[in-house]
Amino acid sequence: MSKLTHLDDKGEARMVDVTDKAVTGREAQAEALVRMKPETLRMILDDEHPKGDVFATARIAGIMAAKKTHELIPLCHALNLTSVKVELSPGNDGASVRVLTRCKLSGQTGVEMEALTAASVAALTIYDMCKAVDKGMVVDAVRLLEKKGGRSGHWRADGE
Repeated sequence: MSKLTHLDDKGEARMVDVTDKAVTGREAQAEALVRMKPETLRMILDDEHPKGDVFATARIAGIMAAKKTHELIPLCHALNLTSVKVELSPGNDGASVRVLTRCKLSGQTGVEMEALTAASVAALTIYDMCKAVDKGMVVDAVRLLEKKGGRSGHWRADGE
């Protein structure tokens, strides 16, 4: 048997069978960073962006993305998410936005990909809405911060 769960004995891609796995509470937290000009951040925070409320749009996009992760990532299971939170906060440097996401459910497989997808799409939405005023923005540091539940238990990124 292959050590990679998404490959069968022949090395072919497959969706992991979770039928016999226990239903447990699962949670994952992820983040992304969007670096931008200080003027762009001020425009967002002062609600002066010509396209409207950037944070509200990014928050909704992140939630929607988490719910559609199985449609975007080929071997992900469709999950019955019970909570998706997307928090957006200005960085202390005055030139970035931190996207923090948390996904939860009771189920047979984890929600790491949903949290990562939510963070990525929320960050990309900020980029999309602001690209007309700041083409040099950078979406950076998309990563899993923490996961809880399942057979592998609790994991936290170094420094978190």
